[in-house]
Amino acid sequence: MFTKKILILGSSGQIGSHLFNFLKCKNYEVYEFDLTNGNSEDLRTNNNKKFLSYIKKSHFVFFLAFDVGGSKYLKKNQDNFNFMMNNIAIMKNNFNALYKYKKNFIFATSQMSNMSYSSYGVLKKIGENITKSTGGISARLWNVYGIEKDLEKSHVITDFIIKALKKKKINILTNGREKRDFLYAEDCCAGFEIIMKKYNILKNKNIIDLSYGKYTQIYKIAQIVKSFLFKKNINVLITKGKKIDQVQKDKKNIPNTYLRKYWKPKHSLESGIKKLIDYYSLKIIN
Repeated sequence: MFTKKILILGSSGQIGSHLFNFLKCKNYEVYEFDLTNGNSEDLRTNNNKKFLSYIKKSHFVFFLAFDVGGSKYLKKNQDNFNFMMNNIAIMKNNFNALYKYKKNFIFATSQMSNMSYSSYGVLKKIGENITKSTGGISARLWNVYGIEKDLEKSHVITDFIIKALKKKKINILTNGREKRDFLYAEDCCAGFEIIMKKYNILKNKNIIDLSYGKYTQIYKIAQIVKSFLFKKNINVLITKGKKIDQVQKDKKNIPNTYLRKYWKPKHSLESGIKKLIDYYSLKIIN
């Protein structure tokens, strides 16, 4: 019986770790590749022999590797020399190998790719253009949330939950009015698998949006977290700042719906947040 061999570049990241487990459960043969496994898996290294050997034996590649984090991380780092050069090196080496060995692949991009004021967005836009030139598919992600290993790069929902559990306080750095379209990690993984399965049908679209399809105000996220924790007899104080969002600048993009014929999210925002609260409650409280 044929077993599809799948390589995940950035397999220890927030999305990569979820995707690895998701695909393993579907009985694919899945290869991990991430800098956290050691310097031999540093995708910034030219002619990395281990990387090239994995590329050659894989039937499909998910290109998730990127130096990235939540809004706090991006605000602090995205205009730094190392941030930009790390991502340029990762893209250069990965795209060269994918093109050379004619691999079908998905490049994980961002709905920030049309935000020219963001260095991160510009880098992702370049990645989209290269992906198009090689015949690959760019999967445009919209604020994916789920269990995170690297809390230094944590995204807003995880950040709020951990603050609430540890300090019984959620301190919103902005005025909380900006809105985001949030997608639960498991739904994102299911969407990735569908894009892979429908690759020949969808590749002419070039960019496929993976989004929930509904915008929610950041302050509302804090209120949802507060409400669930109140049921656990934890009273949380929410405070807001006066600054407006300087990362996405509250720009509203409209996701395309090419994938909705084959996939739709199963988790509501509330059910996804509850799952994370239950998980982190066990880790932090107990």
